[in-house]
Amino acid sequence: MNKEEIMQILPHRDDMLLIEDCENVNGTAVGHYHVRGDEFFLRGHFPGNPIVPGVILCEMMAQNACVLMEGKLSDGALAVYTGLNNVKFRSPVKPGDTVELNCEITRIKHPFYFGKGSASVDGRLCMSAEFSFAITGA
Repeated sequence: MNKEEIMQILPHRDDMLLIEDCENVNGTAVGHYHVRGDEFFLRGHFPGNPIVPGVILCEMMAQNACVLMEGKLSDGALAVYTGLNNVKFRSPVKPGDTVELNCEITRIKHPFYFGKGSASVDGRLCMSAEFSFAITGA
């Protein structure tokens, strides 16, 4: 999926759309985001030594999971975070890095979905987490 196709599933726009491409590879969402260096979240985190905040990496992971929800979100429905567990930050993500995101859904108890994911740069693990979200507003 390219950015336009992602926007058909996700309501995020402008500065909050944090995934540039993604695809479903045998049940695993694989997506990417290239950190340009001019993003709003880098301006004050940290001056002179910009590092992508961990919460932004978690949001990238959630958005990446959208490819696995294609066809499950009807008009007006949203997938919203309900939990993050065992979040671990291993290595910083900096301007110039291309983040690769990998997510999979491990269990479904409608309207709740449970999964796990990771973010890496050039094969170096930067973040991993388990997450859950609910489909609301349909």
